[in-house]
Amino acid sequence: MLVLVLNVGSSSLKGSIVDSVDLTALAKDEVSLGTDATRTKGLERIVRSLLEKLAVTSAQPALPRGPGRGKDPPRPQGGRGYSIEAVGHRVVHGGTKFRSAIRVNDRVLKGIEALAEFAPLHNPLAAATIRAAQAALPKIPQVAAFDTAFHATLSQEQFVYPVPWRWSREYGIRRFGFHGLSVEWSMRRTSELLGRPAAELGLLVAHLGSGCSVTAVRNGRSVATSMGLTPMEGLMMGTRSGSIDPGILLYMLRTRRAGRQELETALDHESGLVGVSGRAVGMRELEKAAADGNQRARLAIDMFVSRAAAGIAAAATALPRLEALVFTGGIGEHSASVRSGIVRRLAPLGLGAVAATDVRNDSVISASGSAVAVLRVEAREDAVIARQTAELLY
Repeated sequence: MLVLVLNVGSSSLKGSIVDSVDLTALAKDEVSLGTDATRTKGLERIVRSLLEKLAVTSAQPALPRGPGRGKDPPRPQGGRGYSIEAVGHRVVHGGTKFRSAIRVNDRVLKGIEALAEFAPLHNPLAAATIRAAQAALPKIPQVAAFDTAFHATLSQEQFVYPVPWRWSREYGIRRFGFHGLSVEWSMRRTSELLGRPAAELGLLVAHLGSGCSVTAVRNGRSVATSMGLTPMEGLMMGTRSGSIDPGILLYMLRTRRAGRQELETALDHESGLVGVSGRAVGMRELEKAAADGNQRARLAIDMFVSRAAAGIAAAATALPRLEALVFTGGIGEHSASVRSGIVRRLAPLGLGAVAATDVRNDSVISASGSAVAVLRVEAREDAVIARQTAELLY
């Protein structure tokens, strides 16, 4: 079964065509959403443009269940396009209602949109992308897969906040956690690379990119995670502050130095690495600036490393034993110096040094015989979404 996976972000729409059996990405591409990203405009045109770039020239409804499903859909040979059977969408927030992948209908779409109050940068765009895909491919089943679903196994101890009880009971204030699709893939790849069942492992997954989180996984289940009610809590991120003293916000409001909208913009778009360094660039460019003597760039990187290490150490307290630490996400995969800096700070947890050199493939990057294995794993949310889509439809 070929699945078209659509992953919409705040500034771009990524698409891939994934074989749901071997999870190979047969084609990948990305299109910019431009300045209309937060207003969900023009997405039908953008989706159609992405389909053209991916060579999706034909599509067919999902095939019957079981061995008699017929021939595999064609793949491009001599100019032919891909024939897909389903579309899988990444949706950031599923709340308490959506705890597994679900086939999209009007009720599901309304539910995704209703959760926009918890994920205003993500869920409206996801819903708009689904509607655009429905318009472009009206006969193809659409499936929503949720980043929060993997964390549905969190205990009350982990998901309840120490706030007035009525906030939890009446307003639904609780920890949800995010990056679950990435964490699930990292868990499975770690199991393969270490040659051990996921159900036997105690591991930490550090997803470090524009958004950052750390998740403790015990016996294949999420038992602690750093993001919370929204994707703003936890580690320092690219443009998000992560966890800060809430008194800062009260002070800014009380002294009228900022209003609600100003605070929201500042915490989502003007904080984190960008806020400290003053440079809207990626980690590679930030590291170059630091090497050239830019003190604010150096401070931003040091803070990022320090806070990531602290978050990883905190998550380790949810595990009876720690056997592996996994780095994934754009920074986790590509910044060897950030990885080595974090691991160096985690020496008290039994982690040995890792080389500050580039690694291009999924691999164990710690020394042989280390008490805790350290791995670098490519983020493959698309593979998890494709598998969940196929399992749901078949």
